[in-house]
Amino acid sequence: MADPCYALPERFQNRLTFTTDPFGQPSSTQYPPTTTVHLSVPATSGIINTALETEGRPSVQPFPTPSVSSIANLTILPTFNVSYASVKPLASSRSNFTIHSWNRRAANKAMVDQTDVFRPMATGAPPSQIPSRADHPVPRLNIAQQSTPLSTNKFYANFFLGSQGQAVWTHPYSLAWSKGTQSSRSWGMAVSHADANQRVFGPRNNVVPGSPVRYYINPVAIQSIILSAVELGNSTVLTTDTLQPFSANANLYPQAGSSSKITFPLVQGMAFVTGIYSNLQPAIQSSVFFRSASNAATSVSGIFKYQITLEDGKRWLLYAVPYNGQDPQLTLVSNTLLRGVPNWSGFIQMAKNSAGSSGEYVYDNAAGVYAVGANLTASTFGLTGTYQFKWKKAGLTSKTAPQLLIFALPHHVESFAGPTPFAETDLRLQTTTKGVATAVSADAWTLVEASLPVDMGFAPWNGSLPQGSRSAKILSPAAISTINSVVASEIRQDMDSQTNLDSMYFSGKALSKFAALVYTVHEICGEPDLARLGLGQLKIAFARFVTNQQVHPLVYESAWKGVVSSGAYTTGDAGQDFGNTLYNDHHFHFGYFIHAAAIVAYLDPQWLELNKEWVNMLVRDAANPSSTDPYFPFSRMFDWYHGHSWAKGVFESADSKDEESSSEDAFFAYALKMWGRVTGDRSMEARGNLMLAVLARTLRSYFLMQDGNANHPPEFTGNRVTGVLFENKVDATTYFGTNLEYVHGIHMLPVLPYSSFTRSSSFVSQEWSALFDPSNPSAPDPASSVRGGWKGVLYANLALIDPKRSWQFFAQQNFDPAWIDGGASRTWYLAFAAGEFGWHGWMDTRVLCKS
Repeated sequence: MADPCYALPERFQNRLTFTTDPFGQPSSTQYPPTTTVHLSVPATSGIINTALETEGRPSVQPFPTPSVSSIANLTILPTFNVSYASVKPLASSRSNFTIHSWNRRAANKAMVDQTDVFRPMATGAPPSQIPSRADHPVPRLNIAQQSTPLSTNKFYANFFLGSQGQAVWTHPYSLAWSKGTQSSRSWGMAVSHADANQRVFGPRNNVVPGSPVRYYINPVAIQSIILSAVELGNSTVLTTDTLQPFSANANLYPQAGSSSKITFPLVQGMAFVTGIYSNLQPAIQSSVFFRSASNAATSVSGIFKYQITLEDGKRWLLYAVPYNGQDPQLTLVSNTLLRGVPNWSGFIQMAKNSAGSSGEYVYDNAAGVYAVGANLTASTFGLTGTYQFKWKKAGLTSKTAPQLLIFALPHHVESFAGPTPFAETDLRLQTTTKGVATAVSADAWTLVEASLPVDMGFAPWNGSLPQGSRSAKILSPAAISTINSVVASEIRQDMDSQTNLDSMYFSGKALSKFAALVYTVHEICGEPDLARLGLGQLKIAFARFVTNQQVHPLVYESAWKGVVSSGAYTTGDAGQDFGNTLYNDHHFHFGYFIHAAAIVAYLDPQWLELNKEWVNMLVRDAANPSSTDPYFPFSRMFDWYHGHSWAKGVFESADSKDEESSSEDAFFAYALKMWGRVTGDRSMEARGNLMLAVLARTLRSYFLMQDGNANHPPEFTGNRVTGVLFENKVDATTYFGTNLEYVHGIHMLPVLPYSSFTRSSSFVSQEWSALFDPSNPSAPDPASSVRGGWKGVLYANLALIDPKRSWQFFAQQNFDPAWIDGGASRTWYLAFAAGEFGWHGWMDTRVLCKS
């Protein structure tokens, strides 16, 4: 542990003074000794990663290929070229253009019964047509064996990936294995917290009104406090165990096979960073340098407290709890090392205190216990969804043990209910990308979403109207005539060739597009013969994937435990299909298949039983409701603490997990809801409804920035959307380009009924007016000038606030099919715009007839 030293200036002379702690007891203050100090300066600036990490992220636009440049370029199948002997005839009477009676009863029942959101759906092996293999391109690095499947997309993944040297974010803290770096030369666990004034801003984007900065980043590798031990050195090993949805244990062993270790329970929102020592000599270190360390009295017997000030002026609190009552006797032996006694066992807790005596009081009252995990329960009743975190704790076990102190994000605080709001404290800390967190003193949280979209179906929908009048399925003859003029060509495209691609993402988008098209033709346009033609093609195309005959078949791999594309196995390219094999984007990819399957099953219930197991396999992989399923982890993609999904799989990342397309995240929840409805799985439908409600809140809070957004710095909010949101930075860009239609459009597509629920009219109005409105001479990217499929995306999104103009765009005589991307149809966009008319004051009965 020795370091090069030199004589200290007189101001650093070793001395012992006495002050008074908050309880009126004398405390001793230690300063670095007079004879030694590191030959370096405090490391307070950290490292700034400005580059967008693109590993596993090919620079490809999110449109299926081949692109639709014109109808003339499409292969059109005449009706007589395809056999539909196995296709169930569709009803032709208008009376059948409503939700099937059994479906309506299920929807009504969900309105009056309480439903468990996390009821297990299946626990058996994947379908027999899915082969299994035990290997995976990414090794499981120092992960202890556990009986439950591993969570691949959770916050702690950096500790078992790559170098193991990148940080994990629990919010508001980040932790990183020091690995002998910086002036401390420590091999312990570094703890960092970034204040708002430490952010680094990118260059101004002068194209956007107000010239907001393109990105903001928080510095990494600031080793403010390091929980280590004298025994840790270059033989130290980092392992993980007990990988759960909201927690994991990280362990530092002096060497492989050692019986001594420090265990760090990592729990989202934890107010203390806790190190559990087993027969080691504590070494509390800092690369920022200790200015002083004062041991102070506490009101709880058996807890040894220290007040620490670093050279950056930041104050930290340390609480040591020995198992045998032994005083750790932490001594400041240098400005980088606070050393304890040998062979010590117990736990040490660190917390940053930026709130003076009031913050210290809160921490004092919570010290001695720590979080080790969480159980999540949820249910729905009518329009209300309730979910509850029950935190697991350890430490002091007496009857007077304090409540756990956990930090809540802004969207949590908004939805707290029951006794939880009364447990909020005045202690707050800045997070990296989610605003200011509030410390809550409670062993359980209750959160409520009071407006579930239970009546949302496949038809155009608007949540601003009363229940029972929010879906539009019956349009006027004039509107249907206009739509039908497009249907004839679109329904007879070669669905097989457009879906037989080397990408689950692009294939799924095409299947979903055609499913929405067939639904529109049958349910809204009332054309059963054309619908039967399209449904037959769609079922044939879908069968390729159910039978696992696509270009890159799916495989169940038992190393991480999940269903993945075989693409990376066969090509050696980890980025193939956007990194699907490495668990990138599974909710994006599989959501399109689930949505398409829901529509097919709705139109042909007999198809359901033959294909249900395969579709349920996709659900289990991406959004498994059960922690008892031996084949798939609980909720792989959706993070119930953050309230949205993380798209990054098993790729090491300096800024940790990220999400680009917030709209496809919401689309997955919508697809889940609708698959649950058509299959009669009320728990799944309720889960989709609750996820949509939570997403509507978190998208508004963190992704779609209206005027007054307080969770991102004002220098950035003028971008209106986050682009790519990481745990440590936000970059208003995409992985495939920086055009404004890309950056914003990726948060719009696919435009479907859920869009009006998660994209508020006020946000869409502000975004459109500032950036895309052709009538605004200051708009930097007028939609009328946008080329290709992005133009269609922008004008479909416009239907949420100006359906008349959206309809006129898609209904124009000189419409260019190249304006529709390969994942959408003009038929659906026309129906969507027409279905919105009556909700925005344009009650032209030539277009809309009330159902």
